[in-house]
Amino acid sequence: MSEFSTTIWPYPRPDLPPVLRPEEAEHTIDVWLLPKFSMLSLVCLLEPLRVANRFGRALFAWRLLSSTGDPVVASNGVRTDVDGRLEELKECELLMAISSYEAEATVTAGDRAMLRQVAAFGGKVGGLDTAPFILARAGVLEHQPVSLHWESIPAFQEEFPHLAVSRSRFEFTEQSLTGSGGATGIDMMLQWIELGYGPALAEAVSRQLVHQRLSEGELREHQFRRQLKHLPRTVANALAIMEAHLGQVLSIPEICRLVGQSQRQLVRQFQTHFGETPKQCYLGMRLDQARRILTDSRCQVTEAALATGFTHLAHFSRTYQARFGERPSMTAERGLG
Repeated sequence: MSEFSTTIWPYPRPDLPPVLRPEEAEHTIDVWLLPKFSMLSLVCLLEPLRVANRFGRALFAWRLLSSTGDPVVASNGVRTDVDGRLEELKECELLMAISSYEAEATVTAGDRAMLRQVAAFGGKVGGLDTAPFILARAGVLEHQPVSLHWESIPAFQEEFPHLAVSRSRFEFTEQSLTGSGGATGIDMMLQWIELGYGPALAEAVSRQLVHQRLSEGELREHQFRRQLKHLPRTVANALAIMEAHLGQVLSIPEICRLVGQSQRQLVRQFQTHFGETPKQCYLGMRLDQARRILTDSRCQVTEAALATGFTHLAHFSRTYQARFGERPSMTAERGLG
């Protein structure tokens, strides 16, 4: 992208065409849609680019692709037409994959080869939500920080322990763009706009979208306060300790010692707020983590059990089935499928 200007961008002209063809724009983003993709991720990815085009320059165009060239049905049931097949892609500046549920179900060896080809010829590759799984399996995320949906992080770390998983909402490098999906696409594209055309345009687009940009620290603080503001400090601290020790399980007395609360008092507080004892809540958190691992990765049942602190497989299977109504092996089979 060109050097940016510090000019204050005016209010956008309503008569300018916001949707451009690739030959009309300075930059084109190719978007590969996977079946059951997140419609929210797609909209948040493209809308900042559309709005940027309203400020007097033909900046951005996009093409929607599918593996077959056929329309793709999103996770909300909306059928989306595309502009072509992934294998027809010739030149590519940025190829973004968007998926959600069952990210790998329809991906072929040819699709992964296309990702490698784009990266080999200097194009950026990226993915939102669960799409980083596809990129990692294609081998195009080596030595890159990876951001993906928080629910999928445990499974990703189990399958790709050599890759560095970022806790940021998105990661923007010279070779790749990865993000957690959803509304994150807005901030990801605003940063792309800012890198190429300066903060004035990015801020103007943000205002048009009625979107407030937050730093990572501000966002984490905002989310933490919103989620925990109604809980006693000791309960919030106990939950944080449990979440940090899903694999190396602590005893409830040890957790009580760390938060400075008697076990009797902590049990009463948990039952008041969650209808469960700390032990029941902790067990549920570990089982939920195991389910995410089995759903999103190719890990075996034993690996998922060990990763969430279960040393006896029979106990793990029994409690898992009681919580989810199916054996962990059934969940694993769906993940492999």
